[in-house]
Amino acid sequence: MASQNQKGWRRLVNATGYSWAGLKAAWRNEEAFRQEALLCAALVPLALWLGHSAVERALLIGSLLLVVIVELLNTGIEAAIDRIGLERHELSGRAKDIGSAAVFVALLNAGVVWLLILLA
Repeated sequence: MASQNQKGWRRLVNATGYSWAGLKAAWRNEEAFRQEALLCAALVPLALWLGHSAVERALLIGSLLLVVIVELLNTGIEAAIDRIGLERHELSGRAKDIGSAAVFVALLNAGVVWLLILLA
């Protein structure tokens, strides 16, 4: 973890390193993240080709990136809950279900954005 005293470039460099570590951990340990990241990588070039304007391209790509972002947050929630304990608890289950629901809504959002733009 970064020292509280670090500022400027050193803080930015450290933060970037922690972000890369998080992405690598998600890739290694989370099948859903790998699937969504690969889907995103495959669809971004298609979005660049299918979008007729910069706004359409931004919406198509942004909706895909939102899925990946929400999956990372969901993974973080699950990891924190699992760290607390593996025994079943109503609040832990609720938190995991809500995180999963957030990913589902992000996927629905991406689907709607893609349909609206491609069918327009």
